[in-house]
Amino acid sequence: MQKPSIPKGTRDFGPAQVARRQHIFNVIRRTFESFGFAPLETPTLENLSVLTGKYGDEGDQLLFKVLNSGDFAKDVTAEDLATGSKALLPKVAEKGLRYDLTVPFARYVAMNRGTLTFPFKRYQMQPVWRADRPQRGRYREFYQCDADVVGTDSLLCEAEIVLMIAQVLGGLGLHDFTIKINHRGVLRNIYQALGGEGRETDLFVAIDKLDKIGRDGVTKELLERGFSAPIIETLFELLGVEGDYEEKLARLLAGFVTAGVEPDGTRPDDDNEEAAANYRGLTELATVRDLLVASGFKQFDRLEFDPTLARGLSYYTGCIFEVKINNVQMGSVSGGGRYDNLTGSFGLPGVSGVGFSFGVDRLYDCLEALDLFTATAETPTRCLITHFDGASGRAALPLLAQLRAAGIPSELYPDATKLQKQFKYADAKGIPLVIVLGPEELAAGVAKIKIMASGVERVLPLAEVVAALTV
Repeated sequence: MQKPSIPKGTRDFGPAQVARRQHIFNVIRRTFESFGFAPLETPTLENLSVLTGKYGDEGDQLLFKVLNSGDFAKDVTAEDLATGSKALLPKVAEKGLRYDLTVPFARYVAMNRGTLTFPFKRYQMQPVWRADRPQRGRYREFYQCDADVVGTDSLLCEAEIVLMIAQVLGGLGLHDFTIKINHRGVLRNIYQALGGEGRETDLFVAIDKLDKIGRDGVTKELLERGFSAPIIETLFELLGVEGDYEEKLARLLAGFVTAGVEPDGTRPDDDNEEAAANYRGLTELATVRDLLVASGFKQFDRLEFDPTLARGLSYYTGCIFEVKINNVQMGSVSGGGRYDNLTGSFGLPGVSGVGFSFGVDRLYDCLEALDLFTATAETPTRCLITHFDGASGRAALPLLAQLRAAGIPSELYPDATKLQKQFKYADAKGIPLVIVLGPEELAAGVAKIKIMASGVERVLPLAEVVAALTV
């Protein structure tokens, strides 16, 4: 006999866990829809040509690839085997499980460009898969909840991302959080200030690991990638600027040296196109803050401009975000950013987009660690009707139908058995009300309603039961 098991990095969810997860989904869904986002779903499987090359080398390595069905082995030659994966892979696997929801969304936009109204705002709540090493807070199958806008480069979208993040976390009872924001342009300016050019991606990937492997680990990786020790030292000096949001912007601006532009420690004049282009990251971050002020955002103590934030995905081009819950040992629960040409790889160039994602599984773990879930029943059933014998069971069916028609989730215990067993069933599943409908009650034309939490009982005429429970 085989011992039942599930793959590492995946989990089963019982009824109570699903109810808690639905609470998270509902808070996120209400927030997304209140900001004008419409729902969308895409297939579990995508062509590997859609997925590969969008996440960087490390991301590509984490793609789950699906073997072609049928007899594909006949197409594989000895030369393929000798050449390696680049020649072999297309012949044995043409599809993969989606890695995130952003790339499938870009593919959808490109395929449906003629029917969409731009700017196009969508939210998506579906599972994704990554061939990662499982650990706490990191799974191989997990849910993401994305909200994206494409067809506009307005920084209002970035400001509204901050507003949505704060609203969702507040709605879940998570109040000790930090929304980190940076801009890929700032990182490029830092690299240019170091005299570098053309290897920004190597820098982004290394910096993105700073909170995981520390300064020593990042230094080691940059040295291995060919960066010199003096350049790395200057890098950390620039990344280590201190102060509040505005102070960090000013201090970084003063530290940058860009050809043809004399940084004076102030925000560049908007009429100076060259300065605005060179310092696009800093000016856009300042604009996002201005828009938040105008929107009435009050939680600037939760918003941090973090020059070390890099986000490893290669398609980001503008503002980037990451969110951490401060009083729980957990990785980021949300992240995202601006991507200027993700649809370009699907034949639709020049369409800017921005979006972010919540990781539901990490949010769940945070809420559980902080004991923020309210008592959740294992079932949505509100009323259980008891079953004494065949006659009383059949007599209960009209009442059962009336309760359900009134929108009251109800069930009749399926077997005629001892009353105490039926009460234990209701208690174990968290059903709040039990309607006792035995031979004596039927003869008197009444029903006895027991409130399980308090033990209080009420006797009502059968005709009044539904009305009493809908109040």
